[in-house]
Amino acid sequence: MFREELRKIRLVPVVVIDDAGLATPLADAIVAGGLSCVEITLRTDEALGAIYTMASRPDMLVGAGTVFTLDQAKAAVDRGARFIVSPGMSSSLVDWCLARKIPVIPGCATPTEIQMAMERGLDTVKFFPAEQLGGVKMLATLAAVFQTMHFMPTGGITAHNLIDYLALPQVVACGGSWLVGTQWLRERKFPDIRQEIGRAVELLDKNLEMTL
Repeated sequence: MFREELRKIRLVPVVVIDDAGLATPLADAIVAGGLSCVEITLRTDEALGAIYTMASRPDMLVGAGTVFTLDQAKAAVDRGARFIVSPGMSSSLVDWCLARKIPVIPGCATPTEIQMAMERGLDTVKFFPAEQLGGVKMLATLAAVFQTMHFMPTGGITAHNLIDYLALPQVVACGGSWLVGTQWLRERKFPDIRQEIGRAVELLDKNLEMTL
């Protein structure tokens, strides 16, 4: 089940990439840092090429983010994306993915949107933008009401609040754009990316040990 895959991964780098040629060294840095998943956002013309390159690797679970339309979803899946993430709740996009057994995580900011996702049969949504919507306190309140729903908060997540979000039982993973800074990527600072991811993974592991 995809939700359980996310729970094991715990942290998904959210990436904006301007040059598909950087996909391979970026994937190397992510894996070396200790993660095996990435969400490539469709915010640039190079994103689909990066998805194609990364999705060919057996050690990477690659998804497409910032997906607005069915055409974008089709293009991403054609290039190997294994899951789809959208900023909002689009019934037509969700239905298309479900019909093809493609995991889809729509963005939800309100109880109405969460309920719409539940009516479509989804068990996991993206709480976005998490910090701007009220952060951990808001998400805890929503989780108490929607007890069968699980969440992947994204937006404003950093090393400083990551553990607070993951402490909520219904949070399966967090999306983190700070892990692969756009400037770092443009300047090919792959050692910095690897180190930042490594620090985050160490933080996750230390927290896990404390809760055992």
